[in-house]
Amino acid sequence: MIAPELAAAFDGKRVLITGGVGFIGSNLARELVDAGARVVLVDSLAPEFGGNLANIEDLESRVSVNISDVRDPHSLPAILRGQDLVFNLAGQTSHLDSMQDPFTDLEINCRSQLAILEACRWHNPDVKIVFAGTRQIYGRPRYLPVDEEHPVAPVDVNGINKAAGEWYHLLYGEVYGTRVAVLRLTNTYGPRMRVKDARQTFLGVWLMALVRGEEFEIWGDGRQHRDFTYVDDAVRAFLLAAARDDANGEVFNVGGHEPLSLLELAELLVEVNGGGSYRVVPFPPDRKAIDIGDYSADFAKIRDRLGWEPRVPLRDGLERTLAYYRKHGERYWE
Repeated sequence: MIAPELAAAFDGKRVLITGGVGFIGSNLARELVDAGARVVLVDSLAPEFGGNLANIEDLESRVSVNISDVRDPHSLPAILRGQDLVFNLAGQTSHLDSMQDPFTDLEINCRSQLAILEACRWHNPDVKIVFAGTRQIYGRPRYLPVDEEHPVAPVDVNGINKAAGEWYHLLYGEVYGTRVAVLRLTNTYGPRMRVKDARQTFLGVWLMALVRGEEFEIWGDGRQHRDFTYVDDAVRAFLLAAARDDANGEVFNVGGHEPLSLLELAELLVEVNGGGSYRVVPFPPDRKAIDIGDYSADFAKIRDRLGWEPRVPLRDGLERTLAYYRKHGERYWE
């Protein structure tokens, strides 16, 4: 539940969420409508991306849903006009897809971002935009934990295009005065995440296998370390970035407290689930080529500037997520 002092910043505000029927967008929408915001969700519902109407089954009467594609620049002015806030979550997230179909990734993560910014520039220059970036832009870490000063050196097409999308937002803030903030997310998980494939994160596939009583795979040797952010914590970061003027023009890492190896994560998942099995297999060559190795985020900047830090321990978040898919999983397998 959103804190009352933060909720006040959104009461009565007109809010647009691109990618709003997806994982983070639908969770964010719940907090915003509870705070009294008037929320519009824009989503293409393209099957290869994260939109799923099951995510908003209990929310449809409280939001407006616009089924449209941010790749269509002609619809954007009408959608964006009059909004107070835009949470720009629309994107192509699959690293492997970006290598196999780089032009679609370019369209969504670059051209569409420019179209959104241009529509705001000409039709709603006072809007505040919070952009969902990714830790993938850092590439293979040169040191850990990774702070915002780490070199940007993507290892795949997705990372390059997401970096460009981020820079477009920052450029429009610098040149045109658009109020923007950027969050670089890492391994966000929780209820309503995509689990039928690894397009959002490998963890979704693991969770689905456990709930269905199937074996899951760890690629490589399992020693790669990662940190994880529960979706409620990620949502709170978006809300803080939107509500605070001192976030304007800034980039913030959003991460987790407990980096652990994939083997340790697998053991924890099996324990929390009350059973399950996995096996360690060689990396598929196409995935090995773009793997970043160990990663953990330094989130000191957002902690010091905005007062954010992760609150949900990994074990608790995994328990909540498994419970959700035990109850609702059939809506997410297909």
